Amino acid sequence: MESEKIPAVDKEIRKWGTKHESLIQVLHGTQESLGYLPEEVLTYIAKKMNVSLSKIYGVVTFYNFFKLTKDAEHVITTCLGTACYVKGGEAILNALCNRLDIKPNEITKDGRFTVRTVRCVGCCGFAPVMVVDGKDIHGKLTPETAIDILEKYM
Repeated sequence: MESEKIPAVDKEIRKWGTKHESLIQVLHGTQESLGYLPEEVLTYIAKKMNVSLSKIYGVVTFYNFFKLTKDAEHVITTCLGTACYVKGGEAILNALCNRLDIKPNEITKDGRFTVRTVRCVGCCGFAPVMVVDGKDIHGKLTPETAIDILEKYM
């Protein structure tokens, strides 16, 4: 693991301890320090806390506030919860990824965009929904309107 990441992890483990019930706090604090949770950090946490790496991945992938990759300049979150999925959320996701030539959770080569998925953003009445940069909510989308919105950020 890159040596500059170790102090951030160790600080959180000292603060919260190595008990299994401290895992979420350790992960959260580490992400606050590093901006995301790279694989080598998760492996280090697993060893230090004596928790299986699969359990850590289960926690990190269950909660949508954990990030396994660095953020791009613009983060587009697409909802794939039941209401959004039924009303075309997957088509929105596919259109955005195709336009940016990336897969979900990848970052464009220029580092400007990433497209993430979540299970709900709490705007079911506006399904399908996407959120840009955590604050700009766009609803009742079609693949075409999603691309039009994306173009404004390009």
